[in-house]
Amino acid sequence: MSCIVLVLVMAIFSGFNGTEASRAFFVFGDSLVDNGNNNFLATTARADAPPYGIDFPTRRPTGRFSNGLNIPDFISQELGADPTLPYLSPELDGQNLLVGANFASAGIGILNDTGIQFVNIIRIFRQLDYFEQYQQRVNALIGAEKTKQLVNGALVLITCGGNDFVNNYYLVPNSARSRQYALPVYVNYLIFEYAKILRRLYDLGARRVLVTGTGPLGCVPAELALRSRNGECSEELQRAASLFNPQLVDLIQQLNNQLGSDVFIAANTQLMHNDFITDPQAYGFVTSKVACCGQGPYNGIGLCTVASNLCPNRDAYAFWDPFHPSEKANKLIVQQIMTGSTKYMNPMNLSTILALDSRN
Repeated sequence: MSCIVLVLVMAIFSGFNGTEASRAFFVFGDSLVDNGNNNFLATTARADAPPYGIDFPTRRPTGRFSNGLNIPDFISQELGADPTLPYLSPELDGQNLLVGANFASAGIGILNDTGIQFVNIIRIFRQLDYFEQYQQRVNALIGAEKTKQLVNGALVLITCGGNDFVNNYYLVPNSARSRQYALPVYVNYLIFEYAKILRRLYDLGARRVLVTGTGPLGCVPAELALRSRNGECSEELQRAASLFNPQLVDLIQQLNNQLGSDVFIAANTQLMHNDFITDPQAYGFVTSKVACCGQGPYNGIGLCTVASNLCPNRDAYAFWDPFHPSEKANKLIVQQIMTGSTKYMNPMNLSTILALDSRN
């Protein structure tokens, strides 16, 4: 779900043919931003079967946990670029490498023990190892100096944290992590570990990193089905998100102060989702409680499969499946990332970043 490391890397430099400007986009994290890496892994955390992808241009499942496009796809559109390919895709080779890469893997978290039930997934530190490997491959293609320019100028997106609650701390009653840590201490631990991840991203050359917080964890259809009696959000999971997200913003400010530059940008995706959840009709949704695809209460039980209930109009639903936003919701989230006020984007939105970078 939510370990989304979104690294937006925009490179402004002379193209490899000496004339054309190029930019790269790198994505790290979980299922919210996975473009299909898990298709190449022996794992149950997959979205490679219908009705996933029903509204994608090809009308086929791609490994995205969406009915269509996801958050990285809409950011790529804003950059005027094609979607980034999964790092494990055989197509990511040669000139395709210069566009960037998506390293995200559904099920992962900040912690290495998050998502162990999914077995073979690309944990976040492995994603960063792949980023280092990626740079070695590009270095062999265009040389060390241009590789450094590409990476330093890129836009990076990272999304992590949600799974550390949903698929770890709260996965089962009295989980190992919940016995080990009270919730506030667990949140502090996650922030401490996340700091290591973000520092390594910087050490690997990332200079513009969009960091998304968790969404409203207690309000997704899966949690409503498990914990809600009358459609109210789970107070405990909402408390977790409300503790984690402000501390993540504080961490980002601390890192930027240490670095003397606005390298990391906080995207408050909890507030963005809350807008849909508190007033779905204002955004053109019929419901923010029931998933489009699923079964059981709120269509929140189990996985989205060909045997699931499937809504006829996906744009009327804020949630596509029990955990993930619909394509329309993803598009609205990226609009806030692009133009949102400091309430949503701190210290600045992506439009401001791109304008600043274009002058450098």
